[in-house]
Amino acid sequence: MKLNKLLFFIAIVFTMIACKKDPNVQDQINQQEQEIAQDKFEYEVEQFADLKILRYQIPGWDNLTLKEQKLVYYLVQAGLSGRDIMWDQNYRHNLTIRKALEKVYTTYEGDKNSEDWKAFETYLKRVWFSNGIHHHYSNDKIKPEFSQDYFSSLLAATSTELPKEAYEVIFNNEDAKKVNQAKGVDNVALSAVNFYGPKVTNADVESFYGKMKSPNPDMPLSYGLNSQLVKENGKLKERVYKSGGLYGSAIDEIIKWLEKAKEVAENQAQGDAIGLLIEYYKTGDLQTWDDYNVAWTAATEGNIDYINSFIEVYNDPLGYRGSYETIVQIKDFDMSKKMAVLSENAQWFEDNSPLMSEHKKDSVVGVSYKVVAVAGEAGDASPSTPIGVNLPNANWIRAAVGSKSVSLGNIIEAYNNAGGSGRLKEFVHDEEEFELEEKYGQVADKLHTALHEVVGHASGQLNPGVGETKETLKNYASTMEEGRADLVGLYYLMDPKLQELGLVEDWEKVGKAAYDGYIRNGLMTQLIRLNLGDDVEEAHMRNRQWVSAWAFEQGAKDNVIEKVTRDGKTYYNINDYQKLREIFGRLLRETQRIKSEGDYKAAEALVEGYGVKVDQATHTEVLKRNEQFTSAPYSGFVNPVLVPEMDENGEITKIMVTQPKDFAMQMLEYSKKYNFLPEVN
Repeated sequence: MKLNKLLFFIAIVFTMIACKKDPNVQDQINQQEQEIAQDKFEYEVEQFADLKILRYQIPGWDNLTLKEQKLVYYLVQAGLSGRDIMWDQNYRHNLTIRKALEKVYTTYEGDKNSEDWKAFETYLKRVWFSNGIHHHYSNDKIKPEFSQDYFSSLLAATSTELPKEAYEVIFNNEDAKKVNQAKGVDNVALSAVNFYGPKVTNADVESFYGKMKSPNPDMPLSYGLNSQLVKENGKLKERVYKSGGLYGSAIDEIIKWLEKAKEVAENQAQGDAIGLLIEYYKTGDLQTWDDYNVAWTAATEGNIDYINSFIEVYNDPLGYRGSYETIVQIKDFDMSKKMAVLSENAQWFEDNSPLMSEHKKDSVVGVSYKVVAVAGEAGDASPSTPIGVNLPNANWIRAAVGSKSVSLGNIIEAYNNAGGSGRLKEFVHDEEEFELEEKYGQVADKLHTALHEVVGHASGQLNPGVGETKETLKNYASTMEEGRADLVGLYYLMDPKLQELGLVEDWEKVGKAAYDGYIRNGLMTQLIRLNLGDDVEEAHMRNRQWVSAWAFEQGAKDNVIEKVTRDGKTYYNINDYQKLREIFGRLLRETQRIKSEGDYKAAEALVEGYGVKVDQATHTEVLKRNEQFTSAPYSGFVNPVLVPEMDENGEITKIMVTQPKDFAMQMLEYSKKYNFLPEVN
């Protein structure tokens, strides 16, 4: 599970170093801009449309041994080798369109100062950012601000060919939504995401997987996670992602680098886990996937860890199929030690939660929590990245073996160093709220992430005989799970236990800042990410709205959260934080009941009733108030570039970290170096 929001972490110091010349190295160095010291590091790369591109550093790199650096390098290369899989998963025409756009961009010799060319350049950058032609967050198709005639002239001027259907879909209304989560429609048929072939419907998917029974019902396999479901001659068939199967040419490259990584593994457990991942990629066997996840979850020793494969199911409207992603991580020892206290006290949080007794776990096992520095990301984790991750997703593995939770410390640090307080001042109710946010807000966000990932996702259990959440709650499974984890965090953010554990200096002020920020975002400020008239579609945005709106309604009688109108502007002021905590506790109890019992109707009522529709007057006001701010509402990252230096025998003797000069340069380099898939798969 991913967590996508901003929060605070520690400042870090890192020094980049130069490299000797090697034919391969020098080609890369010529395209990179070296950053020398922390005080000169430029976090912001550029801004366009509604997007801001940032850089991040890799603290602790020089403290790794050469063997550890090799492990990181091989894992990063493995991840990037599968980059184009995500593009194809997002939409069947993405690779064809991207290659045409990039050819135009790199070969056009006409006027590059015109407004049309600038619009074309912005469109390409937006497509790069979203790994396709649909917006990474709203799922709406990105609309070009240049005409078809102009685009045709660019294609002609650069001798670029683009098939008719791919050309037309850029401008028409076909495949308008990558993921359609609307109620009462055929979500699969109306979603452009390339997890399903033409003419596959909701009923087809439910029927196909409804007939599949796991060998061990207590350890259900993740059917559908690593395949595309298509119709051939009227019959449903899975195209499995594996060597020799769908995406096989890219998967073979992933395997090649994973085999190198296995050779330099830090310990036996880590090496065995990588070996199982290799076997999974070779076979596509879902039992091997579970075996790998058990081994990976148990492999907690070492300085390096990683996420790699088809994992999160947010992009599937029915929650079966995993998007390709990878994150390579280096442990932050000091902060991991401090935050491990949450893992050590996970049972206390479970025992003292407001859940029904039958929904509590008697034994919360194996919840490991680390603060890490990201060394490289790809697929669904890049350019837009989570800031916290908790895996594996299978409920039975969480219950039997545990899970790993990580907070991406250097990503958070980069966000914080690239931000500003202007928007905050506009939307806070008063000076007291502003001062609480300024002093305690980042700490509150950090703790909410930790509680969400470590305690939230590990908490609670399904009733005996109840199926996996994706089967029972269907298209509401993701937003219900994220809301449930958020509520666990919110409930405990106003608990003196946090101060008793040494995590905060003033639990009450941290809790107030957390509650202020959550309600402000859930009811107002996240709306800057939507176009006027749009429903809320993204799972995390939905959960923040249904949690906040339900709490606001429940507290109306006692004026727990007051809606204030001043000078024509709306604000929300929390009058009673303890009562709000009680409300969060009641909602947590109900949300867990819904999950534990598989109550689809209740999930539908909660999400559709509170999380989807937007008050148009409030939305209009929020967008108007936000016009004064130039900072884009979405941020993403270029990755540092790891450059190996070789000796005369081709052995790596040193690996240097460089920073890309700009976004376009990295995207073009990736397309050239990691181009392992055909345009049509």
